[in-house]
Amino acid sequence: MEEESSKYTRALTAIDGAHAEDPRKIGETDSIPYELHYARKMTGYLERLSPEASAELRLAVRAQHLRRWEVARDSYPMNRQGYHAWRTALKKRQAQMATELCRGSGYAQAEADRVGALIRKENLKTDVECQILEDVACLVFLDDQFDAFEKEHDEGKIVSILRKTWAKMSERGHEVALQMVMSDRARGLIEKALSSASSSS
Repeated sequence: MEEESSKYTRALTAIDGAHAEDPRKIGETDSIPYELHYARKMTGYLERLSPEASAELRLAVRAQHLRRWEVARDSYPMNRQGYHAWRTALKKRQAQMATELCRGSGYAQAEADRVGALIRKENLKTDVECQILEDVACLVFLDDQFDAFEKEHDEGKIVSILRKTWAKMSERGHEVALQMVMSDRARGLIEKALSSASSSS
């Protein structure tokens, strides 16, 4: 048990060390690297959804966006196909780096590979842990990124994105999302998205 705890701590420290190199800063004094902030949010929502989560899931959640800032969106074509190619490449890259960090921290290859598979979201429809990670990512989007996103897009696109986000989530994810403290504008858009989803189903 002590060795399990030690290698988990080593892996978590390595992941957070990478996050700490993000040049983008957030917070009242612009002192927190953005990816470290994001990773902590991810862990917080995992604790709410699955407090008994495995070490592999906890590490995958923490490494979800590992060194993501190094691959700019505009390094791929600025269209739908380019966006999906960028996302796919990021998942593979982040999974590979997380796997290597876990191996370097003492995890067996199979354990490290499991972390990578979760980050790639393999078998999303049948893997319970993978669905939990998806729920966590969606919750962090709604909690931490939605207000900024909402300012950049027209209402039709926002409602469409919210419908797609909601469809990715489990019932438990929905419950947690509806308990969030959010602006009246954000809640109204979510209600509109859910209403339009119901009427089209």
